[in-house]
Amino acid sequence: MTATPINVVILAAGKGKRMRSELPKVLHPIAGKAMLCHVIDTARALGAVRICVVYGHGGEIVPHTLAADDLLWAKQEPQLGTGHAVLQALPHLDPALPTLVLYGDVPLIQVDTLRKLVALAGDDTLALLTVVMDDPHGYGRIVRLHGQIVRIVEEKDADDAERGIREVNTGIIVAPTGALRRWLPQLGNRNAQGEYYLTDTTAIAVAEGIAVKAAHPANGWEVEGINSKIQLAALERIQQGNVARRLLDDGVMLADPARIDVRGELTCGRDVSIDVNNVFEGRVDLGDGVAIGPNCVLRNVTVAAGARIQAFCHIEDATVGANSVVGPYARLRPGTELGEDVHIGNFVEIKNSRIAAHSKANHLAYIGDATIGSRVNVGAGTITCNYDGANKHRTVIEDDVFIGSDTQLVAPVTVGRGATLGAGTTLTRDAPADQLTVSRARQVSVAGWKRPVKTKK
Repeated sequence: MTATPINVVILAAGKGKRMRSELPKVLHPIAGKAMLCHVIDTARALGAVRICVVYGHGGEIVPHTLAADDLLWAKQEPQLGTGHAVLQALPHLDPALPTLVLYGDVPLIQVDTLRKLVALAGDDTLALLTVVMDDPHGYGRIVRLHGQIVRIVEEKDADDAERGIREVNTGIIVAPTGALRRWLPQLGNRNAQGEYYLTDTTAIAVAEGIAVKAAHPANGWEVEGINSKIQLAALERIQQGNVARRLLDDGVMLADPARIDVRGELTCGRDVSIDVNNVFEGRVDLGDGVAIGPNCVLRNVTVAAGARIQAFCHIEDATVGANSVVGPYARLRPGTELGEDVHIGNFVEIKNSRIAAHSKANHLAYIGDATIGSRVNVGAGTITCNYDGANKHRTVIEDDVFIGSDTQLVAPVTVGRGATLGAGTTLTRDAPADQLTVSRARQVSVAGWKRPVKTKK
C-alpha cells in the first residue's frame, strides 16, 4: 500500500504517577521494548515524513534514551494538557502535510488501523479514531447529532446522559496542520482538569464547517492506554498472545501459546517446535526443524537447522550449528560459536569460544576463550584456565583431541592434533600432536593415617 506523507506527533510528556516509578512511563517495556518505541516504530512503518515526540516528565532521559536521526523532539514544560502538548510540536511540522497525533502510552496501535484513519485525511477533514466500549469509564465521549460528530466531552465534564454514551474518543486524530495552527491557540482550560484539551478542536472544526469523520480499530486492545503496572501487565499478555498467534499461523508448534515470552524479534523456519516457558530476547533466529525444550532463555541467538536446545538452557549472543544438541542445563555465553553436530551437555558453560563440527563436551566443563577443532572430546570436569587475574589468554585444541576428565588447561596453551590428555592433567605447556600427555603426582598410600574426627563443642 502506498504511504500517505504525513507528520506524526507522539505525546509522551506525562508523569505516570500511578506507575509508582522514577522511570518515565513511556520507557517502561512491553514485549522487551519501551512502549514509546512501539509507537515510534509504528509511525515509521506508516511512512511518516516527520516524527516529533513531545516529552516532559523525566527531563532529558526520554530523548537521550531513544535518540535517532529521524526523530524530532519538543519539550512540554509544564504539562498543560494534550492541546498544549501538540502546540509545542507545531514548529517542527510540515504545514503542507496532515498531522497524525499518537500517544506514547498506547503502544499496540496497528499500522493497518492508522492507514484507515489517514485515508480519511484532507484539507477540509478532521479524522478521529473512535471505539465503542461496553464500559467507557474514564474516556471522553463522542457526542453526535443526527449521526454527525459535533464534539467530544471528557468524562469529568460530562453530564449523566453524556456518560451513557458508549462511543469514546481514543485521542488519536488526523488533522490538517494549517487548521491546527488556527485551532490550538483558541483552546481554553475552563474544565475540571484545568487543561487545554486537544479534543476541543472537534467543536472548533464543526463550527468552521470542517467535516469530522471517524474510523475504528479492528481490535479494542489497540487503543488501550497504560497508566499503571496492572495495565502494563495486561497489555503484555495481549501482545504475547498476538505474537503467539502469528507464530502459530506461520507453522510454529507451540506447546502452550500462553506460556511463551518474545521480548524482541523471533523468526522461525519450517517445523520449529517450542516447549513451554521459554523467553526470547533481542533477535533470535531458529532454522528449520529446530526444537526448543522447556524453560530456556535465548538472547540474540542463531540456531541452525535441526539443532535441539534441551531444557533449562541459557544462551546469549551465540551461534548454534546445524544438528547440534545443547543441554539440558547448559550455558552459552557471548561469543560462543558451535559448528555442526556439536554436543554440549548438562552443566557445561562456554564463553567466547569456537567449537568445530562433531566435537562434544557432555558434562561439567568450563570452556572460555578457546578455539576447539573437530571431533574433540572434552571430558567431565575440564576447565580452561583462561584468566591470570589481569589478562585473558586463549586455549587452542586442534582436531581429534581427547581430553580426559578433570583436566585443567592453563592458557595460553595448545593441544596438538590427535593428542590425548590423561585424566587429572594440569597442562601448563603445549601438548604435542598424536601423543599422550599426563601430569600427575606420584600416588602414595600413607600407612596409619586416620580420618579426622569432628571435635565436640
